[in-house]
Amino acid sequence: MACRTLPTPLVALSLAGCGLSGAPSFPVAGAYFPGWMLCALVGIVAALAARALLVVSGLALLLPFQLLVCTSIGCIAAFVAWLAWFGQ
Repeated sequence: MACRTLPTPLVALSLAGCGLSGAPSFPVAGAYFPGWMLCALVGIVAALAARALLVVSGLALLLPFQLLVCTSIGCIAAFVAWLAWFGQ
């Protein structure tokens, strides 16, 4: 009996994110683009800019795990862009 009631809360929690409002999207050149794509683009640009700044400043020679650092900066920029545009 416990095996039959266990999946019910899991199904309810998995459907909690499905709303009628839809995903945040906005028109760009006549087509609707999802917001996460533009936030990902912001993150990629921020990661590339961070890499360029690290190379120009000379910190790239001293900094270990440069890929991890640039990826983290890109993720932070994407998350901040998401919160700025779509956060409540």
